[in-house]
Amino acid sequence: MNVKALLEERIQAALTASEVPEARALVAAATRPEFGDYQANGVMAAAKAANRKPRELAGDVVARVDLVGIAERVDIAGPGFINLRLAADFLASRVAASTPLFERAARQTIVIDYSAPNLAKEMHVGHLRSTIIGDAMARILGALGHDVIRQNHVGDWGTQFGMLIAHLEETGEDSDELENLEVFYQAAKQRFDADPTFAERARARVVALQSGDADIRARWRAFLDISLGHCQAIYDRLGVQLSASDVKGESAYNDALPGIVARLQQQGLLTVSDGAKVVFLDEFQGKDGPLPIIVEKTDGGYLYATTDLAAISYRCGALHADRVLYFVDVRQSLHFKQVFALARTAGFVDESCSLEHHPFGTMLGKDGRPFRTREGGVVKLAALLDEAEQRAFALVTEKNPSLPEPERREIAKAVGIGAVKFADLSKHRTSDYVFDWDAMLSFDGNTAPYLQYAVTRIVSLFRRGGIAREAIDAPVVITEEAERALALALARYDETLTDVARDATPHLLCAYLMELAGSYMRFYEQCPVLNAPDKTTRDSRLVLCRRVADTLEHGLSLLGIATVDRM
Repeated sequence: MNVKALLEERIQAALTASEVPEARALVAAATRPEFGDYQANGVMAAAKAANRKPRELAGDVVARVDLVGIAERVDIAGPGFINLRLAADFLASRVAASTPLFERAARQTIVIDYSAPNLAKEMHVGHLRSTIIGDAMARILGALGHDVIRQNHVGDWGTQFGMLIAHLEETGEDSDELENLEVFYQAAKQRFDADPTFAERARARVVALQSGDADIRARWRAFLDISLGHCQAIYDRLGVQLSASDVKGESAYNDALPGIVARLQQQGLLTVSDGAKVVFLDEFQGKDGPLPIIVEKTDGGYLYATTDLAAISYRCGALHADRVLYFVDVRQSLHFKQVFALARTAGFVDESCSLEHHPFGTMLGKDGRPFRTREGGVVKLAALLDEAEQRAFALVTEKNPSLPEPERREIAKAVGIGAVKFADLSKHRTSDYVFDWDAMLSFDGNTAPYLQYAVTRIVSLFRRGGIAREAIDAPVVITEEAERALALALARYDETLTDVARDATPHLLCAYLMELAGSYMRFYEQCPVLNAPDKTTRDSRLVLCRRVADTLEHGLSLLGIATVDRM
């Protein structure tokens, strides 16, 4: 049990013993060091509900709470806050016993929908946030012991594929144009717009594709293989844990769509409006009345809402998901609210299954507009990653030119890709943020290079001392305030991961790692390690150093960011 949960449990028991069993302890990290390490903020609400004086109730709780061996001081502040300062020996025991680094949660099956590029084009910066936020959450939830099922809901179905298949038939699968999917798409689009004969042939391919024509399906799959190969190359460079087995695109649900519409019809939920089949839910109102959810167009075609309903039915029914997390940008918020509400109304999902849209904001350029090339075009992810590695290589060469070039290249990959990912993940996902090369590659401030460098400093410490990091094992003895602060930071790793997993907020893990690295730097400046006054102190501090390195490496790995032994 993490420290915060342990305190919650003990204070909750004291509230129950004080005859306010419905009250919540509301334990949180202290807002200021002089208040202690944690605060219990639930007494005032409990006192109001029980018609009691807050400080009197707080006194009852403090008198009854069992924190022997856990807290060295418990104080009442203000109208009824309870401040707690943890015992040094308790913190030392948490550090010494923190293998594994955290405790596993009660297992759930969690489906995560992320990345989801349109296979008609190459991946661009617009796909970055969904891909890396979703990947980080998949790693974190998996590490906490949950059964994570990744779902890459790629756009692999629709009218544009008739155009692409027709063009693929003429150019051949070995066409040089396929080396650049954007060029291939634009060439097909130009022909579609300019050549009526080609456009007619493309539309015929759509009909053949949707009706299951074997030859057209084979060409379609060939195109998908080429397109998915481009996507996989990006995933591999980013270190994202998505593979071909995780792809379940729009086409996978095509056969289920008539059944979805039929079920809505049977339940009396459908209305025909201007020839289209729609659902109106009272809770979604526009200026002119309820907003429609269109599930079948006038020409018999289906829309995203229909496919998403089929996906929900599959994920909650066949996959038995306890939670389904969608990492899709904020512009789709209304769409998901409507689809989730309809899925529940129509009985496509049990009440026990949590459907969660976790939106994210936009990556902006320095001009405050969506990030684009100097010419105003969309920035391809491959080009962005190339530039990241090139800039990092120049930086590493400047700082350590004596390293062999292959090693500098390897370090540059970890630093460059890590910098791009951390710059995104460290922002609250609902926020827009400005893409700034200089800021994200800095060794100072809230950056991946800063954290990666913190790891190399600890590795260097063990190297200078001729000590095998994995072999160091000794009791932790806390005598200095800097040691205590570092031990407290280490003890908060578990609860941080719990908060991240609950709210899908990886920026909290980024902030935690920055705080931990800062605590380590202050500890290192104030507490000699290799030159400690005695062996007991030296070994204790080496254990602290080891735990910091382990936690930084592990935390960064959960964000999908690599570390190196030297920079």
